[in-house]
Amino acid sequence: MKVLKFGGSSVASATRMSGVLDIVTDALQTDRVVLVSSAISGCTDTLIEIGRRASEGDSSCLDLVRTLQDRHSKIISRLFTGKELEKISEKLSVFSDQLRIAAENILGKKSITKDEAEHIQTFGELFSTTILASKLATENFKVKWLDSRVLVVKDDLKQTYSNIKSSVDVSPEIDVFVAPGFIAHDAAARIVTLGRGGSDFSAALYAAALDANSLQIWTDVPGIMTSNPKVVPAARTIPQMSYEAALCMAEHGAKVLYAPTVAPAMAANIAINIRNTFDPANPGTMIEKLPTRMVCEWMGVSNMTVGENERIVVTAEGPIDEPVAHKRALAALKDAGIVPIATGAETGCITVDVRPTVAKEACRVLHKEFFEFAKLNVVDLYVAGNGAVGSALKTFIEGGRAVGNGKQVHLAEISSDHGFADKVLANAPRHSIFVDCTNSEDIFKKYVPLLEAGISIVSSNRRSLAVPYVEYAAMKRAAMRNGCFLRYDTTVGTALPILESISGGAGCNELDYIEAVVSCTLNHIITGYDGANTESFATLLQKAQKAGLTENDPRIDLGGRDALRKLLILAREAGIPLEEEDVEITPMLGQDYFDCTLDEFYSKLEKAEPEFIKREAELDALDKRQRFVASLHRDSSAKNGYRAEIKMQLVGVESPFYWISGTENVTIIKSDNSAPLVIRGAGEGARQAASGVLNDILK
Repeated sequence: MKVLKFGGSSVASATRMSGVLDIVTDALQTDRVVLVSSAISGCTDTLIEIGRRASEGDSSCLDLVRTLQDRHSKIISRLFTGKELEKISEKLSVFSDQLRIAAENILGKKSITKDEAEHIQTFGELFSTTILASKLATENFKVKWLDSRVLVVKDDLKQTYSNIKSSVDVSPEIDVFVAPGFIAHDAAARIVTLGRGGSDFSAALYAAALDANSLQIWTDVPGIMTSNPKVVPAARTIPQMSYEAALCMAEHGAKVLYAPTVAPAMAANIAINIRNTFDPANPGTMIEKLPTRMVCEWMGVSNMTVGENERIVVTAEGPIDEPVAHKRALAALKDAGIVPIATGAETGCITVDVRPTVAKEACRVLHKEFFEFAKLNVVDLYVAGNGAVGSALKTFIEGGRAVGNGKQVHLAEISSDHGFADKVLANAPRHSIFVDCTNSEDIFKKYVPLLEAGISIVSSNRRSLAVPYVEYAAMKRAAMRNGCFLRYDTTVGTALPILESISGGAGCNELDYIEAVVSCTLNHIITGYDGANTESFATLLQKAQKAGLTENDPRIDLGGRDALRKLLILAREAGIPLEEEDVEITPMLGQDYFDCTLDEFYSKLEKAEPEFIKREAELDALDKRQRFVASLHRDSSAKNGYRAEIKMQLVGVESPFYWISGTENVTIIKSDNSAPLVIRGAGEGARQAASGVLNDILK
């Protein structure tokens, strides 16, 4: 006999239930099966909420009953058809009616007893296992549904084992027994639960009662891991461990296994195999009786709340040299700036108590000390934005280019999810790096919280830096106060060392001027246009728009918005608190081109093409060219002592701007008593931007 238990995430939908049935079908090739299941994901929480609302006299609890009924109805509508669908619908309706009546009874009394609360929580497993049993029956398996409410007696193993064995023994013809986990009855015949996670315990009881040759716990992770992977990205699966070590980790916060599960299996010497429903080929973790180890081998790091503090537990197999282990732990925590409240030891483990605010960091530090053996300084990298730049950066890292200055970058996660920064805030360790490769207008609001959490930032998103100066200053201040860095060299000039040159040599009191042609979009269009010798200006602009070189409305570029952002960043890097309203912008085209629809705009451009051709011929005769220039010149009469402008300028062969082509950028930086510094090069390209981002990371 094999006992297979499936958790809530494994049966959360029709698709996932089908995956469960595939696993059960494979198991049936070699033996009979007992399938124990939890309620579908989130169901038990909803049932608890139904009880809470009912006890408060809130009739909306009945709405939640209908919500649960609808969730299960959607599942069965995908798994069943015809008469089978009618039959399973009737069965589920019975449970739904019982749940509604239970809620109404509490609602009428406006109070709830512990027994009533537990009774309501038992319906989730009744729903899920009824669906699974019915579906197996339609697949021509001989199926028997076992009522755990009758068979399992809480706190009475002898009677429980007898009940289960008798119920199975009388049905030798059955292929699959399906039993709800989590539920039981007590000595007073009241329906009760076995506690959150109790379905694991139910499975162990069935396995022990039937002397099963296999107990498999199918969940959503690849076995028991050396730590919670949501907290420690470097956590890895433990392939084999003893009952004692598994119990120690489970009792101290490792939630993948419900601690009471171990005792029945260990007493019956039944191995527990923790498997991943979503990766059935993965062998997961095998928990079994192992020979006594003569040498200590560390198994994992877990944590639990003890009073007002958090206890970090490092579990081992074999004898622990406690003084040495504590010395290692304390030294690692000290290096990370974490001061423990207390240390101690229990059978098979050492413990360290810390403040809750540093608990996650302490887990990561101790995991690194005891389980990670990289010689290089490994930095966890969280990349927001998996577009062209983010994808190129990922390629560089996976190709082994992300190593430098004794530092190795580990790509912890890359995501385009808008809430990704919140996820990083909740889970990333201090000294991680958050990389903003997005074009988001508001992700900058997460910069200060990230920096205050000890997470450094590298950004290629100029929108995040061209914000009101008070926001920009807050970011810089947060970085300085928390020992982090905020680097954004690629926001102007991509991989060109423009900002580095300004911050390294030009201060507010020394800077004479900055002049820059930095709008790659406008450079591409302007340098590509040659009057009668090329396609029309409107055609070139439309092609650039289709190629993704412009904003969705290219007039944003023509209006100087991109150049404005870059000028703000240039000025602030020089120590000048420039604001948008301090910059005088003269767009390339007149206002009438902006006060119309996009189609009308292109029509106007086509009509104006003769004027553009004429103007281009005049410039050729003068040996001049037009360039869209952002400039910052010292001017004692202006605010902050500098005049800021963005406008079209005529330049001759003596100007570096004259010679640029395509998406090239040129920036001229002039300080007192020095020759101008001219920086010229490619200002566009995902690979160049990713290369610049990587340089910022590895500095």
